[in-house]
Parts: sequence; structure tokens; C-alpha cells
Amino acid sequence: MNEVTKAILTRRSCRNFKNDMVEKAKIDAIIEAGMYAASGMNRQPWLVLAITNKEVRDELQKMNAKIMGKDESFDPFYGAPVVLVVLADKSAPTYVYDGALMMGNLMLEAHNQGLASCWIHRAKEEFYSEEGKALLAKYGIEGDYEGIGHCVIGYPATELNAPVPRKGKVVYID
Repeated sequence: MNEVTKAILTRRSCRNFKNDMVEKAKIDAIIEAGMYAASGMNRQPWLVLAITNKEVRDELQKMNAKIMGKDESFDPFYGAPVVLVVLADKSAPTYVYDGALMMGNLMLEAHNQGLASCWIHRAKEEFYSEEGKALLAKYGIEGDYEGIGHCVIGYPATELNAPVPRKGKVVYID
């Protein structure tokens, strides 16, 4: 089995991370893999917020928990020390799909780097909010971006689950 197929078949989402910070070289490799995702007409409409600052990470955690209807002490990022937020420029007609492909690349490369990951939703709602818009403005980010997802990464605190049987269907039309 080749390495790409092996990564696809063995990657699992993680919902329990160690506090240990991920090395910058690994974060950079993960982001680089994300940047090579396919995109409609090669527009590459994404922007990645690479968040390793605990205060900013915790601010996003509270926003995300609030959107879920949970107490702000709830951690929807499962303790992951790194949050890669994928945003996409809404002027690209395929921006949602492009951002989703980037998320897939990020998670596969995290696995390749010996890390665990999980796609966390509600980035769209976070960055539509005034608080989210203010966070982007604070870092000089302008434009009409939509949050696609959070790729949380870190070292797993527990063993990852075994794969479950696939539920999708295939219909061959010969």
C-alpha cells in the first residue's frame, strides 16, 4: 500500500489532546500541505489563521462553545494546543469546496507528522459575529472571508479509535 493510501485509511479524528505544543516545523509542513489542496480554477481562495497563542485559542474556544449553546468553560477543541482556522474568500464560486479540500490536506499531513487532528465546525458563525470580525481586524485581515472550519492539531492523549465500516455507497455504471 502506498503512503498516501495508508494515510487516508489510517487517519482518525482525535477528541483528547495532550497540552504539549506542536513544533513549528510540523505546523509549517501541515500548512504547506494545505496550501497545495486542489481549488476551482486554481484560485486558492483560502487564508489560514495558525493559532498557537493560548489566549487567542481560548478566546476562540469560548466563542465556539457559546455558539454550541454550551458554557464557555466547555472546550470544543478537546484540549488541542494548535488551531488552524481555514477561511475562504467568498468571491471564489467554489470557496466552500476549496476550503474543505484544504481541511482534508491539513488533517492528512498532521497524521503524516505523527499528530492527531479533528475538524471542528462553527467557524462560519464565529467569523460572522462582531467578535470574530474584530479578531480578524486586530490582525489586519480584510476581505469577505467565510470560516470553513478549525483543524485542531496536537499529540493524542489517548489511543485513536479503530476504523468503523464505511457506510457510503458506490454505483458502477458501465
